[in-house]
Amino acid sequence: MKARGHSARGVLLVAVLAGAAVGLEFNFNGRASGWLGVSRDTSFLGQAGLRYLPEVWLSVPVCRQIAVDAEAAANGFVSASARSVDSTDFDARLKPYRATVRVSSSQFEARVGLQKINFGSAMLLRPLMWFDRVDPRDPLALTDGVYGLLARYYFQNNTNVWAWGLLGNSSPKGWEVSGSERWIPEPGARVQVSVPVGEVAATYHHRAFRSELAYMPPGPRETLSATENRVGIDGKWDVGVGLLVEAVLSRQASDLGPDVWQRMATVGLDYTLGIGSGLGVTAEHMLAGGAAAPFGRGTDAQFSALAVSFPLGLLDNLRAIVYFDWTNRGLSSFLGWQRTTDNWMFSLSAFASPSRPAATGRPGAGAAGKGLRFDVVFNH
Repeated sequence: MKARGHSARGVLLVAVLAGAAVGLEFNFNGRASGWLGVSRDTSFLGQAGLRYLPEVWLSVPVCRQIAVDAEAAANGFVSASARSVDSTDFDARLKPYRATVRVSSSQFEARVGLQKINFGSAMLLRPLMWFDRVDPRDPLALTDGVYGLLARYYFQNNTNVWAWGLLGNSSPKGWEVSGSERWIPEPGARVQVSVPVGEVAATYHHRAFRSELAYMPPGPRETLSATENRVGIDGKWDVGVGLLVEAVLSRQASDLGPDVWQRMATVGLDYTLGIGSGLGVTAEHMLAGGAAAPFGRGTDAQFSALAVSFPLGLLDNLRAIVYFDWTNRGLSSFLGWQRTTDNWMFSLSAFASPSRPAATGRPGAGAAGKGLRFDVVFNH
């Protein structure tokens, strides 16, 4: 037994020395967080939970110009919610959060696996929120990833080209209501170029999905196969203030009904006022809806959002975000304080939302009613 122990330690020492000889880099870190919250809509609701996101990163330099690295992260949490002492619901999950292998050089990278893909110019009302569901009010900025291959090339003039193929994603992502066909590839591409005082981009994505029939007779629910093609444009310019534009037009087609066109467009401004350490203001307005023709009359709705950020020294920051649904006259508001140190982050927030918050940056984001929430995060 003693000889075996020496042998095992010898193998480990050889592995460490071999890794160091080839420039192998290894890193393990994680994020632990806990939260307490209370809200009221039709009745009081208390919530508490713990979450841990461990992450492992490994890098191997292939040559002077090319490196290969891998990343793996998990999302595990337990939570409890109660409307009374006798009605407590518990939930516990452990699932993959990120799992990618990347090959990169100074101008090119390709990533395959479970990853976060996001782009666009808007921050609060995002038509190009196709593959993530980041809530701008979430201090952790959590979002599930997508499985696929992403390649990007960066030219010397700051133009960059993206191409991707997604596979194995059956749950709805972004603004989607129906998830994609799991084993049918979803191709897409994006081109972003520099222009005077800013940049503009064009994006395309195709997918197949199954959707429930609009008219459902009594009996088993039926679905139909459909395809969707999306085209998006976005741009951002510095013209004294930050000016942004983001728009998407998508066509859903099936064999059993007419095409459905969906459109979303956002315009916005951001500016930092010379008050204190800098008062940042972002305002955005979105038009969203659908119709039987690309630009025909349809069911359109309008939303506005305003975000204000005010640093209080080096460690503390105050944020306020307001969303307004012009169609349903619904107002959602958020006020948060955050303190960040080297390893710790503390966040206290208050919110007020209608029963069905609509304009919150992503479908179903945030809690309904009025409430308070306290978060503690430890990074190691």
